[in-house]
Amino acid sequence: MNCLYTISKTSEILGVNKNKVYDLIKHGHIQALKLGSMKISSFELDDFMKRNAGKDFSDLENVKELKVIYERSGT
Repeated sequence: MNCLYTISKTSEILGVNKNKVYDLIKHGHIQALKLGSMKISSFELDDFMKRNAGKDFSDLENVKELKVIYERSGT
């Protein structure tokens, strides 16, 4: 079932602060709607996470593929 999340709830789900959610909306990475206050559908949030898995959002104007460097522990 599709439901609507507030900015606060969205930030909690994503583990970021509310300003980051507003920035994601501003830069077009997440689509929101305004019904009294800004809301994000659960469908949009799920889709955002699926289509952006493995990406680095440190710079919202230049999203890149995530490069993970693994450190080996000495044995």
